[in-house]
Amino acid sequence: MNPANDPPNVVDLQQRQFGAATGNDRLGDLLKLVRGISLKRINGLVGTLFENVDDALFDLAERAGSNAVQTEYFDGMREVRKKRQLVERLFQEQATKAFGEFAEGKLRPARPEIVPQPANAGLSLVDDQELEESLAVTSMVAKAENRLTRALFQLNQRLSVIIGGGKVEDANNPIAPAALGHAFRLAVREFEVNVQVKLIVYKLFDRYVMAGLEPIYEEVNIELIRAGVLPQIRHTLPAGTRAPLPPGTPMPTAAAEMDAAAATYYAPAAASELQAEIYSTLRSLLASRRGGTDYAPSGAGVGLPGLSPTDLLSALTILQNQSMAARAQADSATDAAQAVQQLKRELLDQVHKLSDDAKERRVSSADEDTIDLVGMLFEYILRDRNLPAQVQALLGRLQIPYLKVAILDKHLFAQKAHPARRLLDSLAEAGKSWSEESDRDHRLYDRIKASVETVLGDFDDDVGVFERELASFDDFVDQHHKRADLAEQRAAEATRGREKLQEARRISAREILKRIEDRDLPPVVHSVLSRPWANYLVLILLRQGEESDEWKNALRFADEFVWSAQPKTTESEHTRLRALLPQLEKALRHGLATVAYHDSDVRQLMQELSQFYRRVLDGQKVETLSAKEVIAGNLAATPDATAAPAGAEGATPAPASQSPVEEIVLSSGSVEPETPAETLADDDECVRAVRELKVGSWIEFVGPDEQRERAKLSWISPISSKYLFVNRRGLKVCDKTVAALATELRRGSAVVLEEVPLFDRALDAIVARLRSAHETAPAAAAGPG
Repeated sequence: MNPANDPPNVVDLQQRQFGAATGNDRLGDLLKLVRGISLKRINGLVGTLFENVDDALFDLAERAGSNAVQTEYFDGMREVRKKRQLVERLFQEQATKAFGEFAEGKLRPARPEIVPQPANAGLSLVDDQELEESLAVTSMVAKAENRLTRALFQLNQRLSVIIGGGKVEDANNPIAPAALGHAFRLAVREFEVNVQVKLIVYKLFDRYVMAGLEPIYEEVNIELIRAGVLPQIRHTLPAGTRAPLPPGTPMPTAAAEMDAAAATYYAPAAASELQAEIYSTLRSLLASRRGGTDYAPSGAGVGLPGLSPTDLLSALTILQNQSMAARAQADSATDAAQAVQQLKRELLDQVHKLSDDAKERRVSSADEDTIDLVGMLFEYILRDRNLPAQVQALLGRLQIPYLKVAILDKHLFAQKAHPARRLLDSLAEAGKSWSEESDRDHRLYDRIKASVETVLGDFDDDVGVFERELASFDDFVDQHHKRADLAEQRAAEATRGREKLQEARRISAREILKRIEDRDLPPVVHSVLSRPWANYLVLILLRQGEESDEWKNALRFADEFVWSAQPKTTESEHTRLRALLPQLEKALRHGLATVAYHDSDVRQLMQELSQFYRRVLDGQKVETLSAKEVIAGNLAATPDATAAPAGAEGATPAPASQSPVEEIVLSSGSVEPETPAETLADDDECVRAVRELKVGSWIEFVGPDEQRERAKLSWISPISSKYLFVNRRGLKVCDKTVAALATELRRGSAVVLEEVPLFDRALDAIVARLRSAHETAPAAAAGPG
């Protein structure tokens, strides 16, 4: 590439690493270095793979249970020998092409591919051979990505630098397991062998190529370090992903951000492997439940062809159009549930109306599985505790479009990234936060409804409808989150401020009590310490903290003020008191001014203190009160025990005509009663459940009148350990102590909502349901005897 055409704004990170003289020629050299090292080593590993294919297939042929199977393995050996060079060349071309597209920024994330099937090839969840290959590649890629997390993360970051700061992930790294698995799969399509032989070849690719990638990544990383690319990148990764930071928390360091990004990058790999296992299990359970029989109307003709995809899709389209108006009236989950149960019969009836001979034709076993699987998915949705009933009813209307998707696109249940699946998950995730109280203007409800109606009205056979609607809905959610985040931050900051104020009051009250509780003091001294001086201590704590000199000086004043009020019996005590009084007056005036004590009140107080000290110095007896008597008087006189001291953040200064605010309650130092809660042990399961909650978790609270409010855990106080909950708009709903929330969980008036995406939870539930039916069927068939 011509450096003269380079844009003038070079990425800062690149400037720091390579200096101002670095240009695209330099970048091209580095990519060529990576390509040369990696492809040379990877091609060597592929050669080793093919050198071992003969031995592997020969061993299997010797152990074959029949001549036919043995012949297939021998035929596979001959086919691999014949086309080995072609496949190796195609693999090299694909790998080299990936580097070219990567350099141009055109490399797309590698996804498992399934060859489109002819329309008359019959209907199935996914063509068996294509599905087996897709799952084999997905599984080996997921395992490799998990194993190579550290090296891959470092490699991704360095590749990002040398292409000018573009985002590089496992999915678009040209030498990551996903890209190599994709390239190899495209190449081995040249082998005309059965699926078992291909699976053996894939296993050998996993054993010899995927297993040998780590030294290659290490070598590439070392060479890039020598070239000056991110030499200081950290080598350790956190064990898990990072929880959202509460508002006001300092931002982490760049190194911490990089490690957190690594944890996020590699989380999908394990999920991908698990997804493959779940789907494989699901297919097996469906097949065992079916028992090898096809679903057909009674009297169906023998030897007639099965119902074609065109028959089923045509019938579904008619049902979709006919039912839009009727289903739009379904205002409850019960109505939608009835529609789920009726759809299978309605579908067959509609097919029969379209064609006379269709009455004698049967639905294939795989097609019936598709219909039943989508039906079970929507039955789960309509029972999902995570979703409010109103949202359940909306999503339940999507059964027909999703059945059409399952017929048209075989990836729906096999791939987490399928747009229709992601749209359903996004709608459910947004719906999880919905409640009447938080959505009075019905913006969220109407937006979910609009998405449902868009799919119902626009989807015929273009799966792209789901991708476009997903982008539109996600944009709506993002805009809402920006507004909600601001409100949520304000709620957390307000709660944090109140708790700091309450904690400062407790500490101040404790310090004052330590100095007066065992002494009989004059009322004027009690009044100064328990009211304006306690306010002053609160303000110092909020502004400077307990380690400040001002705090220590304020406590020293309290100690000396208490000493000054004690009877003086010796001349030395009188001398010390006379010397101390000007200092006490100066400190007291400063403290009173800080808490906005009114001038007239200051003058009156100083007159009272002057008279008091004159009597002390003259040896006269003065009236005193015990701490208990003062506390009782404070409790009776304090109008608002929760008011903030004048000058505190969020406080309103007292008008000149009023007395200073009396906020310190010396009987306990507490200003806010706790919510009554059961006494639960620390190892109680509900207490453990509360302590395990993470910021971002959603809870449904049920009021005495069965009013339901959904709230998100927004912040956990480091002072009181209280949990702050906000609604979907970021507005505060409540705050709870651990004990109070655990008590509500035990009573059922609070329910923790699941964080796993809807589609994943539904598949898990369907697998469990089919497993249970599979395990109980033999026992039921055996009978009581």
